[in-house]
Amino acid sequence: SATQVLESQEALLALASSSGGRIIVPSGALCGLDAVRAAAEGGHVRSVTMQTRKPPRSLQGAPLVAEQGIDLATLREPVCLYSGSVRAAARLFPANVNVAVALSLAGIGPDLTQYEVWADPHVSRNTHVVRVEADESSFEVTVRGVPSEENPATGKLTPLSALATLRGLVATMRVGT
Repeated sequence: SATQVLESQEALLALASSSGGRIIVPSGALCGLDAVRAAAEGGHVRSVTMQTRKPPRSLQGAPLVAEQGIDLATLREPVCLYSGSVRAAARLFPANVNVAVALSLAGIGPDLTQYEVWADPHVSRNTHVVRVEADESSFEVTVRGVPSEENPATGKLTPLSALATLRGLVATMRVGT
């Protein structure tokens, strides 16, 4: 997972560098990572923020929810569970933040990328809103992914993204960066 890559990033990069390997992180449930990478290439990204809203059942088992004794089943209104850096969120929501980690790795890094996690009983889809402010471009992307029945912490698009990434490694033609 992207979260595991973040936890061991330095060691993985050293190993890949010394062995001629590569680390490939799929986009997962997000679109627009090519634009984030392009903006970061220019070196003038002022901010990258992401807000995730998930049905409460998608956040069951998250360490922060357990530590704070939050009863997600009784929520009647949206609740912001976290606001801060992607790096800190990865420890508090390891099964829920792969998209935010991928975003941070494509852009300005996990310490500067700001992230909010909301438990929202009014949504049925995992909803991610990404905002980027850069000298070259400003943009906003919203994705409303259908949660997986087997693992509601992730969406149905995520395994398809992994498959598309693998196919892209051997494809004759590749679209996007």
